[in-house]
Amino acid sequence: MKLKVCGMKYEDNIKAVAALQPDYLGFISFEKSARNFTKNDIPEISENIIKTGVFVDDTVNNILEHISKFGFGAVQLHGQESPEFCRELKQKHQSQYPDISLEIIKVFSIKTDFNFELLKPYEAVCDYFLFDTKGPLPGGNGYTFNWNILNQYPSTKPFFLSGGIGLEEVEKLNAFAQSEASKYCYAIDVNSKFEDAPGLKNTDKLKEFKTHKFLSAQDV
Repeated sequence: MKLKVCGMKYEDNIKAVAALQPDYLGFISFEKSARNFTKNDIPEISENIIKTGVFVDDTVNNILEHISKFGFGAVQLHGQESPEFCRELKQKHQSQYPDISLEIIKVFSIKTDFNFELLKPYEAVCDYFLFDTKGPLPGGNGYTFNWNILNQYPSTKPFFLSGGIGLEEVEKLNAFAQSEASKYCYAIDVNSKFEDAPGLKNTDKLKEFKTHKFLSAQDV
């Protein structure tokens, strides 16, 4: 499984985390978030790391401006964005940047159950789904949902697993990776459990986490 580290905020910390070579780095554009990224640029990092803009019920034009400004290769939609919104975003990006691909990650929050029928309209307009824990905040709530719910996942669309994942979840992740529920788990998304303060990641903890190779049913 790939690794996404979300909620990056500080220049030196961004460089230090990027040196660990995660697959994705997430930058939140949401004023109500303690991890809201307000810098004018992102320090130079490896081209192998996909810079990901995280948005909550923003406008298509503002998202496109952020993509142009920061060079985002992916956007994560963390609000109530409709399938039509996702389609418009992808089409306008393709029109403006025909030679640059954009991954669209649509977030769905889970607590104790989930209606997977909600995913169907998004199948054709998103590249990935992301399953996070439903809580008082759009993200970064710091606790996991019941991953067994994903045994009912009816799609073949690859997804990110998110929500309260830290070093304490390594054993649980290993068990999940051996389950049928992980078959289409493409990446693990981490955030608050690896922080010394909002937006400030602990690189020692991330380095330790990266030593664990979580192989999903699709990987093996």
